Amino acid sequence: MAEIADFMTAEHRRCDELFAEAEAAVAAADWEAAEERFEEFADLTLRHLEREERVLFPEFEARTGMSDGPTVVMRREHDQMRALLASMREALARRDDDGFLGDAETFMILTQQHDMKEEQVLYPMSDEALGAEAPTVLGRMREL
Repeated sequence: MAEIADFMTAEHRRCDELFAEAEAAVAAADWEAAEERFEEFADLTLRHLEREERVLFPEFEARTGMSDGPTVVMRREHDQMRALLASMREALARRDDDGFLGDAETFMILTQQHDMKEEQVLYPMSDEALGAEAPTVLGRMREL
């Protein structure tokens, strides 16, 4: 079973959809729609990162003993994502389409690489390491 992998990968896809909608609204100078889509995207993205950092990563580290492994890299990239989200939010507030779209391009490249590592390595390893406990861990992640 790939319960964690399936759920988290689907959440990545939803974040991607919302991000594309926000980007398109900025490109069209529809600032109200851009802010709405961006906030929906940012909220889901931050909740996703919290699910990983507060539940999945600690469980993974406890089960595998890998506290210096992939989760360290993921947390560092999460910090970069948070900084870019803040910068994009500021650009939106200034109605700075060039600033937003520049940060958006950087964010997209970072998240594509990040998501691929999680989807191809970390999530499958998590499902395997957690075994029968994966549904319980996933339930705790969904509560956030």
